[in-house]
Amino acid sequence: MLYKFFRLFFLTCFITATALFVHAQEMDLSIKGENTQKEDLPKGIKETLAKGRIDREKKDFAELLKRGEEAVKLSDELEKSFVQNNQLSSEDRKKLDRLEKLVKKIRQDIGGKDDESADNFESKNHQSSMHTALKFLQTNTVKLVDELKKTSRHSISVVAVESSNLLLTIVRFLRFGKN
Repeated sequence: MLYKFFRLFFLTCFITATALFVHAQEMDLSIKGENTQKEDLPKGIKETLAKGRIDREKKDFAELLKRGEEAVKLSDELEKSFVQNNQLSSEDRKKLDRLEKLVKKIRQDIGGKDDESADNFESKNHQSSMHTALKFLQTNTVKLVDELKKTSRHSISVVAVESSNLLLTIVRFLRFGKN
């Protein structure tokens, strides 16, 4: 019985001491403020890190514009295919899915989020057909890319975010709409 009591006592002391030590470490860090790891780096390393970050941002912006150009190409192909066949083929549906993924990625990269309150394309255009929707898709994709080209990698365009949300609405209409 006495053995169990001492064992429990030492275990309790150990847990308390550990908790106090951790709390003291947290207090020490909070008194110092920020982590001083970046301040300890030499100036040359800081400059190298900054240049690397700038290069990544430039590369990301170039990829954003490349995605936009691909979206324009896909929307042109979809419209031309529909004019020739008067319907969307399975290949066109795959292009439509790819276009949706591109526009979602563009919207994410420019800082936009899903807009649940976006106006429904079908309700705005009661007599919408697939052809008019595809024309609208193509013109708005071009507008989105033009807006992306106007912006820099440092800015966020509200117009581009709204355009991407509208494009996603049109893509959903085309995917689930009726001819």
